[in-house]
Amino acid sequence: MYQSVCSGHPTVHRCDDAPFGAERERYLDHCAEQGSSPAVLKIKRNELLWIARHLGPDAAQGVSMEVLGLIALERQNLHGAVTARRRVVDIGRPWLRYLGWWREPTVALRYQRELDSYIAWMRNERGFTPSTVEQWGRVVSKFLGWCELTNHQFSDIQARDIDQYFAHLEMGRWSRISVASIASALRVFLRYASTQGMCADYISASICRPRLYQHESLPYAPDWSDVQHMLAAVDTDKPRDIRDRAILLLLAIYGMRSGEVAALRLDQVDWAGRTLRLFRLKRRQPQIYPLVQSVAEGLARYIDTVRPQSSCPEVFLCMQAPRRPMKAGSIYDVANRSFVALGIEAAHQGGHALRHACATRLLAAGLSLKEIGDHLGHRSTSATSIYAKVNMAALREVGAFDLGELQ
Repeated sequence: MYQSVCSGHPTVHRCDDAPFGAERERYLDHCAEQGSSPAVLKIKRNELLWIARHLGPDAAQGVSMEVLGLIALERQNLHGAVTARRRVVDIGRPWLRYLGWWREPTVALRYQRELDSYIAWMRNERGFTPSTVEQWGRVVSKFLGWCELTNHQFSDIQARDIDQYFAHLEMGRWSRISVASIASALRVFLRYASTQGMCADYISASICRPRLYQHESLPYAPDWSDVQHMLAAVDTDKPRDIRDRAILLLLAIYGMRSGEVAALRLDQVDWAGRTLRLFRLKRRQPQIYPLVQSVAEGLARYIDTVRPQSSCPEVFLCMQAPRRPMKAGSIYDVANRSFVALGIEAAHQGGHALRHACATRLLAAGLSLKEIGDHLGHRSTSATSIYAKVNMAALREVGAFDLGELQ
């Protein structure tokens, strides 16, 4: 592939003269496999030629952002355009990372050892999901960074210091749910830290999270008619709409979470048996569903006509190169884009809103909370009980109940 990109170009003879030819060829082959077009490969080739000529012979020992920045600046001075500098960085950094030569900027955190120990404990000892490890690690990292910034010795941390930290977060910008999540993450970390002798035992117990009420808010489900409009709007021949329709069908009909859609693999769709095998994140176990006709058609159309050739087992891939699997955030963007395009008013405008729409539709159809919870992959019926508040037919029956002589 690399040779085909170079062939026919007036400067093709320079491909063999520049350093790191094998490394550049290997990376360009990788980009071609990931779906980069010939035009994009030609741009990458030119920039990598420039970068290779300006790298030192010891580049394999590591290239920092400072070194790459100087190479990019020289490129900008030659062309007189800021875009030339940006292009060198955008193309050079992935190449160096692919080779393992990129030296990531290091931020020296005084309590990095404590943070690494806690992350390893969450992952290896407690078996938390990667999402939880990443989210709680980020919360703890910010807290430890604040301790360093304000010259608080973590080993001497006091309850009043925790209060000061929450005040520092400007709680007026956060909902009670967000504050409660941060408090829970810090409490678990401080409890772990106390067992390791990093801080006093009583600190974790001093954190009080705001009280949350299980049924304080209504579900934020759009009307099912709005869901149908969303599906109809993407029922076109455009490649992105074909992919988005398959995603929206999974969110709305099976009530899948964004992470579950992103993790869906090709081998989980049993075309012959007409079943769909899902791995529910909260239950941490697979569930088998009948493959609904509309979903089967949407998935088949996407896989057969739009999905690029790839060795990735995941069903949904990015439309642009590199053809990597979509992430949960990208699944949210698909749903949000439909909400915004159609002007559908909803408290939340992401994939989870379609999950709520699925639940309220099943409730209106007369299914029990146990049946709805099983369909959504809930671990207990208490997680499903919130949808009972929107069963308007049942509420009207209660309102119309004749109290007779008790009135």
